[in-house]
Amino acid sequence: MLICGEPSGDMLGAQLMAALKELTGGAIEITGVGGEAMKAQGLQPLFGLEATSVTGLLEVVSHIPEILRRVRRAADYAVATKPDAVVVIDSPDFTHRIAKRIKRLAPDLHTINYVAPQVWAARAYRARQMARYFDLVLALLPFEPPFFAGYGLKAVFVGHPALERGRQMVGGEAFRARHYIPPDAPLLAVLPGSRGNEVKYLLPVFAETVKLLAARIPGLHTVIPAVAHVAGRIHAGVGDWPTPLTVIQGETEKFASFDAADAALAASGTVTTELALAKTPMVVSYKVSALTAALYRPLVRVKFYTLVNLILDRLAVPELMQEDARPELLAGAIYPLLTDPAAAAAQVADLSQALAQMGQGAENPSRRAAQAILDFLA
Repeated sequence: MLICGEPSGDMLGAQLMAALKELTGGAIEITGVGGEAMKAQGLQPLFGLEATSVTGLLEVVSHIPEILRRVRRAADYAVATKPDAVVVIDSPDFTHRIAKRIKRLAPDLHTINYVAPQVWAARAYRARQMARYFDLVLALLPFEPPFFAGYGLKAVFVGHPALERGRQMVGGEAFRARHYIPPDAPLLAVLPGSRGNEVKYLLPVFAETVKLLAARIPGLHTVIPAVAHVAGRIHAGVGDWPTPLTVIQGETEKFASFDAADAALAASGTVTTELALAKTPMVVSYKVSALTAALYRPLVRVKFYTLVNLILDRLAVPELMQEDARPELLAGAIYPLLTDPAAAAAQVADLSQALAQMGQGAENPSRRAAQAILDFLA
């Protein structure tokens, strides 16, 4: 049984499903919770991701009753059907509650965490709590297994599954032709997030940023890849967009747009690793409510938020978070990436270095994760 709570986890779940089916010769039945990508692999989900794909204290509060109903439904389904393993993917505020309920109701069921929360970055005590309701962690980063071992939790380094998408970052020329974007036009990919509240906070700021850039960069075009459940909100927020704009949906189109783009303005998250794979220089930003920021800031123990920067332990990719997520600062950071080939090339070199340290070029991470699950059960 695989369970995710948001689109990035849905992508990882789909890759894991494909690997599990390959390694078992199709002799496996997979149930659980997922989105469009997992459905494309044959999953018939118990429910969708609309209620669980939210972040921020104020935003989550309004969804709590429905989230808790879904926690109970997923956990009770696992207890009733007794799968060989329950693999929860990312979204710890949602998926870990399911694992806790399963372990309380059926302690013998095997629970596995794929994409553990970054407890080494904030609130490390959670690792000790995780050891009570997880039997195994599939770790994306090489320093995580020894960290979890210190808290009595077995972990296996499998690598970052996003690395597998590198070969999909193609089709840029055809993308430009298909959407009538001139081959020599500067193209900025704008990525305000895959959750409703991310779009709420970031899209207006990004729109003002593009307006400032358009005044300085003649012929600037923009593209916004939108996941299905926030597409309506994005379309509603781009009515007076300051440049020629293409709004797209679907993974193939998204990856082609990354290949076509000269630079990107992105919400912090998995998409920054995908942009690195596409060799697209970027500026990263994020914004939540003031109350959420005030509550979480004292808990953070890392210098950087973007995975590339964490891996390299330096600010290779500009990060402008919360109070710094201002149009003039964002535009100032993006401008050289769109106009100075040397600045863009320098960041691309840093992106390649980080990807190598994350395991690019090694065995397929999803296959390693699937094999780790099968080895654990054996």
